[in-house]
Amino acid sequence: MAIDCIKNIPTMLHQPKEEYKDEQKPLVFDASVLKHQTQIPKQFIWPDDEKPCVNAPELQVPLIDLGGFLSDDPVAAKEASRLVGEACRKHGFFLVVNHGVDSSLIADAHRYMDHFFELPLNEKQRARRKLGEHCGYASSFTGRFSSKLPWKETLSFRYSAEKSLSNNIVEDYLLNTMGDEFKQFGRVYQDYCESMSRLSLGIMELLAISLGVDRTHFKEFFEENDSIMRLNYYPPCQKPELTLGTGPHCDPTSLTILHQDQVGGLQVFVDNEWRSISPNFEAFVVNIGDTFMALSNGRYKSCLHRAVVNSQTTRKSLAFFLCPKNDKVVSPPSELVDTDSSPRIYPDFTWPMLLEFTQKHYRADMKTLEVFTNWLQQKKQLK
Repeated sequence: MAIDCIKNIPTMLHQPKEEYKDEQKPLVFDASVLKHQTQIPKQFIWPDDEKPCVNAPELQVPLIDLGGFLSDDPVAAKEASRLVGEACRKHGFFLVVNHGVDSSLIADAHRYMDHFFELPLNEKQRARRKLGEHCGYASSFTGRFSSKLPWKETLSFRYSAEKSLSNNIVEDYLLNTMGDEFKQFGRVYQDYCESMSRLSLGIMELLAISLGVDRTHFKEFFEENDSIMRLNYYPPCQKPELTLGTGPHCDPTSLTILHQDQVGGLQVFVDNEWRSISPNFEAFVVNIGDTFMALSNGRYKSCLHRAVVNSQTTRKSLAFFLCPKNDKVVSPPSELVDTDSSPRIYPDFTWPMLLEFTQKHYRADMKTLEVFTNWLQQKKQLK
C-alpha cells in the first residue's frame, strides 16, 4: 500500500510538539458540561491573531442553479461551468441549488444528528475515533492535541462507491458500532452519502468543462470514490470570542459538499480578511480541496476557511468529503500541463498517502499540500 511509504516521516515535518496531547493531563470535552461554563479550559483558547472576528462581512459567492445542467441543457451547462470556473480561480467556494437531493432526506440528516450527539458522553464513546484513524466519534481533538482545540464534536464514517463492496457500508458501520437502535440512523446517512456521491460526480463534470478537459475525465476518476462523511456538532460556548469551532485550514480532500443549518458560522479567508457565508437551507456550499487543486495543476484554489461558535445555539453541519479510490494516482490531465507555460506544480501521489500524512503526522492547515509536496520531493531525491 502507498501509505506504507509515510510511516517513518522525518521529525522536521512535525508541527510544534506543544500542540500534541500531554499524555499526563488528559482533557475530556463533555459538551453537556462545558457549554454552561463561563470559564473555558485554556486548551480551547486560541491566540489573539487567530481569535474570531465580530460581524465578518459577507462573502459574495455565486449561486449556481443545477436544474438545467442536470436536465442536459447545454446552454445551462455552459453558464454553470463559467460561474464555477470563476469561483474556483478566485477562492474555490460556490453554492448550488436545484441540486436534485430530496429535501426530506436533508431534513432527516439534520434531525438524526441529535439522536447521536445528545447521548451521554460514555454512550457516544462507543464509536470513539482511534488515534491515527479518520472514522468514529471525536470530542474536539483532545486525543491528538493539547492546544488550539476546536469547540465541536464530530462523527465521521467512510463511504465507498466501489462496485465490488457492500452497498450498505455506512449503514453496516453504524449498526455494528452503535447497535440495533441505530439501524434507521444508518439508513438515513447511507442514503445521504449516495446522494452526495451522485451530486459530486455531476459537479466534477462541471469542473471538467470549466477547465477545458474532457467532460467525463474527473467524473470517471471519482466514479468509485472512497469518501468521508462527517457530522459536525458545535455546542454553545459562553466565551465564543476566545475559541473556534474549527480552526483555519484547507481541506486536504478533493471536494467538500457542506450543508449548514440556519445558525451560521462558516467563514472563508479572501482578500486578506475573514468573510462569512450565510446559511441557505436550499443550497449546498461546495469548495475545492487540496487534492483537486493538485488535479487541476494549481489552477483551482483550495481556500482557507474556519467555523465560529456562539453562546446561545448549537450549530450543525453535514460535510461530505469526496476522495478518489485508494489506488487512483493524483495527476493532472495532459491538457492542464505545458512544459513552458504550465509546468507540473505537484508530484504524483495517492489519496491514502495524503490522508496518512494529515492523520498521523501533520495537523491540516493552509500549508498542508505545500509541506506534503516538499516531503515527497525530498524522498524522491534520496532514492
